[in-house]
Amino acid sequence: MDENEQNEIKPTEYKEIGEFTESPGYTPAAEPLEKFETFEGYGANEPEESPSEAETAKEPNPANEVAPETEPTVEPANEVQPESSLFAELDGFKEVENFPEPVPEPEAVTDFSTGHWAVDPKPQSGTPQTVMETRQTESLILPDDIPTIPPQAEDLPKAAEIQPEPLPQVVEVVDPQATVLASTAFANSVGSAKEGTQPVLTSRTQPNRIARQDQQKPSPTQNKNQPKGPKPPKNKKKGSGCFGRSLLYAAIAFLVLMLGVAIFAIYKYFDIAKTLPAVDELQNRASQFETTRILDRNGGILYEIVDPNAGKRTYVPLDRISPYLIAATIATEDKEYYNHPGFDVFALGRALYTNYTSGEIVSGASTITQQLARMLLLSDERFVQSYERKAREIILAAEITRRYTKEQVLELYLNEIFYGNFSYGIEAAAETYFNTTAANLTLWQASFLAGLPQAPAEYDVYTNRDVTLERNKTVLLLMYQLSNEKNCIHIGEELMPVCLDAMQTLDAANTLEAYEFTKQDFEMRFPHWVVFIQSLLESQFDSQTIYRSGFTIYTTLDPYLQVEAEEAVQEQLAQMTGNNATNGAVIAMDPKTGEILSMVGSADFYNADISGQVNMALTQTRQPGSAIKPLTYLAAFEKDWTPATLIWDVPASFPPSGDPNDTNPRYEPVNYDGRFHGPVTVRDALANSYNIPAVKALEYVGIFDDPSTGVADGFINLARRLGITSLTRSDYGLSLTLGGGEVSLLELSGAYQVLANEGRKVSPVAITKVVDHKGNVVYEYVPTNGDQVVRAAHAYLISSILSDNNARAPMFGTNSVLALPFQAAVKTGTTNDYRDNWTVGYTPDLLVGVWVGNADYTPMINTSGVSGAAPIWASIMQTGINHLFGGNASSFARPSDVVDMTICSVSGATPSEYCPSQRTEIFASDQGPLPKEEDLWTKSMIDSWTGLQASPACSEFTKETLTINVEDEDAIKWLKTDAGRAWADNYGFPDPVVIKPERECRLDDPRPIIDLIGLQDPIKENPFKVVGVVDATANFKQYKLHWGEGENPTEWHALQQDWIMTPMRSAGVLAEWDVSELDGKVITLRVTMHSTQNTEVQKKYTLYFTLPTPTPSPTPTVTPILPPTETPMPPTTVPDESTPTPGTP
Repeated sequence: MDENEQNEIKPTEYKEIGEFTESPGYTPAAEPLEKFETFEGYGANEPEESPSEAETAKEPNPANEVAPETEPTVEPANEVQPESSLFAELDGFKEVENFPEPVPEPEAVTDFSTGHWAVDPKPQSGTPQTVMETRQTESLILPDDIPTIPPQAEDLPKAAEIQPEPLPQVVEVVDPQATVLASTAFANSVGSAKEGTQPVLTSRTQPNRIARQDQQKPSPTQNKNQPKGPKPPKNKKKGSGCFGRSLLYAAIAFLVLMLGVAIFAIYKYFDIAKTLPAVDELQNRASQFETTRILDRNGGILYEIVDPNAGKRTYVPLDRISPYLIAATIATEDKEYYNHPGFDVFALGRALYTNYTSGEIVSGASTITQQLARMLLLSDERFVQSYERKAREIILAAEITRRYTKEQVLELYLNEIFYGNFSYGIEAAAETYFNTTAANLTLWQASFLAGLPQAPAEYDVYTNRDVTLERNKTVLLLMYQLSNEKNCIHIGEELMPVCLDAMQTLDAANTLEAYEFTKQDFEMRFPHWVVFIQSLLESQFDSQTIYRSGFTIYTTLDPYLQVEAEEAVQEQLAQMTGNNATNGAVIAMDPKTGEILSMVGSADFYNADISGQVNMALTQTRQPGSAIKPLTYLAAFEKDWTPATLIWDVPASFPPSGDPNDTNPRYEPVNYDGRFHGPVTVRDALANSYNIPAVKALEYVGIFDDPSTGVADGFINLARRLGITSLTRSDYGLSLTLGGGEVSLLELSGAYQVLANEGRKVSPVAITKVVDHKGNVVYEYVPTNGDQVVRAAHAYLISSILSDNNARAPMFGTNSVLALPFQAAVKTGTTNDYRDNWTVGYTPDLLVGVWVGNADYTPMINTSGVSGAAPIWASIMQTGINHLFGGNASSFARPSDVVDMTICSVSGATPSEYCPSQRTEIFASDQGPLPKEEDLWTKSMIDSWTGLQASPACSEFTKETLTINVEDEDAIKWLKTDAGRAWADNYGFPDPVVIKPERECRLDDPRPIIDLIGLQDPIKENPFKVVGVVDATANFKQYKLHWGEGENPTEWHALQQDWIMTPMRSAGVLAEWDVSELDGKVITLRVTMHSTQNTEVQKKYTLYFTLPTPTPSPTPTVTPILPPTETPMPPTTVPDESTPTPGTP
């Protein structure tokens, strides 16, 4: 049978050989089948053997074993004894120092445009030039005499089961027609051949005869018991007439028989032909799968996606297949390939005879064309053994030969055949076994591969090396024989013949013998990236398309940067074992194109203890901490904030949801350092990552869009524009700006990409091109400038703040790990309980995002984004800039609508005359700083009772004072604390601090009432009763009377010892005053009244006393007159207890 009857055996098809058992003398190299008989000369007492699928019959009986005399073996008359001289020149070769130099052949060169080849194999470097030692001649094996029966998995040989039993001697066999896979060429000849003779080509007409063991000469006893036939008549004349008639009748009968046979054959032909598949479908029936390969940006193979139900396969045209491989295949499978019409009549005849004499099918005699027909057009009948199937196969082969060229058939065959180890087709096999291409296969590599298809499971060099190497020697022998017989091996009209001499053959065998095969496994390089690419493919194609279309996937990954990133993660985590940090992830991308240059999904993909196979770069369940703050300020810029906007970093509480009507407990954030920093600009707040200002910024922006305006101006909307899709809940609160939502590293890095790319959004890119196995471009990424999702000026302002090393110095210092040798914008993040560390930063050329933590959310110990993730970020950024740009990082391009303006360093407004220091800040041209009238220091005319701006409605009690221009209620409270007063005093504000009023007072605002009556001039009575009204329409707290000499007293004296807490609502005596010592003096009487709002009003009266002659009188006492009843006061807001009550001057 043909050598490739079973070349497509899969493990699931081994059930048909369950009846096979081991016979005595079993070795993995030669597993006989019990039901097969031995060839002649293998021993009379052993069951006949025939090659199995794996060519297992390798255990011949001794050549000198003689059958008993009573049962002599029949010697066919036309059998030719082996010509041992054929390989006599190989006998006794030893390794010598001065070995005769072999005839040089041209070096193998592929011309992919013409398909022409020139052959010049050179000895393998480092391989000694030796010749084959004398070996025992092995069994005769016919390539076309192997049954089409797939082996069962349990019967496959294993390297560990090889029995080191001595092989018996075998007869010397020579196959002049190159159909016998014998190893006698590697042994000393035993016969008439003489050492040193040249190869002798025997006649092609000499068949190899195989005699059955049971074909024996009749014994004498048997002859005696035979009945004797009648003697012929002696009448010669009469006999001659009968003989003539008999010949005539026999001739007629023969013609009738032949006619019947012809008619039956024609009928059978059409009967079979009508059931055959169309030959035109041959190309379409070819294996519809090609191995899909994932490449890095440099073209290096990262992974081959292998169909678990198929294998690896890459289709290559014939002109990209080594001529050695073509020659080896022809010599091994079908030496008359270029001479027959698709089937070999002589081989079929030989097979019929062998099968008939064996009593069963032991040979198929299939040509390469028949094998292809069986594989592609009769796949459902592949393992059926019947003459009808063989007839169908022959008819199809003939039709294929008629419609296709030999080269087309051979190309299909070499791309279809199975070479073991998941390798379908010669390209996959070349890569699997030798890590090369089919075009570059050498002689020793080609001969090895050509021997595998007969029994890929048997000839597995990784598990059955010795047997596989012996198989290679068989193939080399067949090539040598065919080359000598045909005067080189013809491999096509357009290709040069392949010629082999003895030295090339032996050198190839020795080279393969010394070669160490390295089993290629399916371990992925950069596994998280590969899995990510597969997921992208699966989102566009079904799995069968991916497995079988032979895609070449060109990806954006930079292998050098990927290795550096992986090492940076592992090295940093090794230093953080005491911090309980076990995992990390990295995203590096080109912000201009969105191309992902590196993706580290975990510290170790294969470490289950850290959930290493979870890609933490893609997980959308990690809180970003402060790393999301730049997005909050970006949203504020889109409204009207600037880098100079003043925010009060003071103790504050907020409704958790941001809704003023929220009744839940107030949200009170604190800063990372546990301190409050007073008034800070946006630049300082973001650069130093202060929490309270960020919460105030989000409160200003709004978490969600304002439904009353219909404008998409909320924070969630902006995040979505920047590419963050995971913020989908409806219950987010103000803690969102501190990392209260969940994001992935990839999407957060993608949001920063907008900032690095001048406000233009480019989606992350991982695949640049997909090409099928025919070279057709299935997909190709076309770079774009991106969508302008935010204003370039705003993106520049954020980048300026994040790259300002001086601005972040108060929190991080000037020499932190964030300070790189070049300008880079960067933001860190740390979540509650240290569960997540982040650092994301960029230049216009490179963006790197880093996450450090534990996949199971276990908290780390005392580590932040600066100490945990930032060292990894700094390392990759510097490596990437050096690797990709030669160490020259680009600066951020300044948009034309960004301008410089001078501001007050403290307030961020245009400086007023009271500003203590100034600096330059950048602004969008239409969003400048506040005018100086709105500086933090403001001269204001205010109503003393309400604290509002004075107006005609409240002009009685007014004063001009230096006020603090602040509207933040939390800031106003803080200014009344010790820390707030100290700050105000440091910057020149009066004590008590006066807050600039928000509005003018109106008629309906609370008013103070101070009215003294009976103050005639001069006053002549003593004691003098002070009568009047001291009250307020609202917010009354207390009053007190003071007096001083002169119209502008410098010293005041209390007329009452204590503050009067009850208002005088109607005219009454406020005090009785002994003025005996004030005769002739001008006195100023002052009434001071305080409000519950911590305001104060005063009213002064000037008095002149002219008293009568004084008479002794007792010391006056002041007796306040209380009203008979207390009028209820309207409800008022009680000020903070910490607010100081103005004291007595």
